[in-house]
Amino acid sequence: MNPARRSFGSKEDLALALAEAIVDHLNEGIDARGAASLAVSGGSTPAKFFGALGRRKDVDWAKVFVTLVDERWVPETSDRSNAGLVNERMLQGPAAVARFIPLYSGGAEPDAAAIARTNLLQQTVPMPFDAVVLGMGNDGHTASFFPGGDTLADALEGEGPALAIRAPGAGEPRVTLGLRRLLDASAAYLHIEGEEKEKVLERALAEGPVEDMPVRAILRQTRTPLTVFWCP
Repeated sequence: MNPARRSFGSKEDLALALAEAIVDHLNEGIDARGAASLAVSGGSTPAKFFGALGRRKDVDWAKVFVTLVDERWVPETSDRSNAGLVNERMLQGPAAVARFIPLYSGGAEPDAAAIARTNLLQQTVPMPFDAVVLGMGNDGHTASFFPGGDTLADALEGEGPALAIRAPGAGEPRVTLGLRRLLDASAAYLHIEGEEKEKVLERALAEGPVEDMPVRAILRQTRTPLTVFWCP
């Protein structure tokens, strides 16, 4: 079954609509259990969405936990840091009081001790997530589920909340939430922009191994409602 899809005429329209959807999920979580949690992706695509969401005043942001679906193993001061982007673009204004839970936990490498620290931090995030917002690369990766990743099988099938992964197309070593953690959510969104990403999506929706285009693991699952948000 293909995921639901919504198309927009501009990045601005998409950002506002996605922010509206996420606000609804966060408020539902706060109403139900007194807190809400959100996992987001980094990269350049979600910048407008981050701004639109962070400006929303109709959320009790002090009751919201924000974390990442994946991260490069770099400190927040690096211009490659997803945490830095989230803090700069989203956790400003009304959203500045939200509690941010990073995936990078210090050290030169994401070794076993570092990942244990990361997973200890992840235990503070209320589960299930109220919403998860994913991206997709031109190689068909999502989160840090890269084709050829050295721990890709563990990421897709393992039990751990977060794990380290290295892959030819990933640049730095990375840390990613595993598939089971990402799907422990009330709703998931795949945010993509541009004609090339639409072509990648169509290839991913076709037959083929998950390992070749790991985003297929998200597209083919039936556990968590998934909606694709796309604009040219």
